Parts: sequence; structure tokens; C-alpha cells
Amino acid sequence: MDPNKPPIDLIAAALRREREREKLSLSEVAKRAGIAKSTLSQLESGAGNPNIETLWALAVALNVPFSRLVEPPPTAPRVIRAGDGPTIRSEQADFVGTLLATCPPGVRRDIYLMRVEPVGARKADAHLPGTIEHVVMVSGRLRVGPEDSPVDLDVHDYASFAGDVAHGYEALAPHTSFALIMEHR
Repeated sequence: MDPNKPPIDLIAAALRREREREKLSLSEVAKRAGIAKSTLSQLESGAGNPNIETLWALAVALNVPFSRLVEPPPTAPRVIRAGDGPTIRSEQADFVGTLLATCPPGVRRDIYLMRVEPVGARKADAHLPGTIEHVVMVSGRLRVGPEDSPVDLDVHDYASFAGDVAHGYEALAPHTSFALIMEHR
């Protein structure tokens, strides 16, 4: 798999599976996500190149964690080498997320490795109610958190904040990376 492209086949199957599980029409999911029905239809057929904002909107519309739309079926043991794994890019900034682990049944958390460069900020809409984000800095510097109260983090700093409100991520230094744990309650 090309690490610079979204895993479109996985996304297509997951979108169909989750939409059918919820017994929703293409029109209803598209309306809830604020996207065109034709866009959703293309994504479900394995066409298109979705960005992270579209996938987050679809996850919220389907009431599922984002990871459920991009995670391949689990195998054991699972190793993700640097530069591998399902990777999704932002349209707003030089912001790349690689899914490392999803939540198994009964657990609601996902783990990502994020890379961001100081070329604009990524603004994130509110996620599912009760979502908490945990950030552990790996390299660089980052401004992160709710729009009204962001914090600046350095290497090895940790922060947590409500992910169910509008929030953002902004690299303050080149080659910024961090682990992001999404806790869904």
C-alpha cells in the first residue's frame, strides 16, 4: 500500500458496512456529513481520494470512531514500520495522520502517529460526544487544543483536552510529530 494515499478499498467497504449497519440511505449520510451524495457514492464504490475532513465528517454522521473507516482487518502480531500504515492527509495544512491501532470490541480508543509542518494550522470540528484527545509530543513544537484555550507543547510534553468541541493543531517548528490517542466514551 502506498503510505501517501488513503486506503480507498478499506474506506469504501467500511462506509458501506457502517451505513448499512445504521440502515441509512446514501442521501441521509451525505446530508448528515455535509457532502454531496455523488461524493459519498464515489467513495463507496472505491473511487475518489478523500481528505481527513471528509472522513471525519462521515465518521460523525455514521456515529463511529474515525478509525473504523480506515483500519484494515487485524492480524497478530501487528507491526507498523515508520512510513507505513493507513495514512490520511489534511486539505488545510501540512498535517498527516497514520493510524497505529484501533479499539478492540468493548474498548473505545484509537492511536495515531501524526506529522505536521509549520505551514498553516489544521482546524478540527467536534468529534463524537465525550471524545477526549491525548497528545504526547515526539519531536518539534505544537500548539494544540480547543480553539478558545490552546496550549504550546515541547518534546515529551503531554496534554489532554475535549475533542468534542472545535479544536486545532499547529506546528511551531519543522518536523513536528506526536502520538494522538483518541478516547471515545
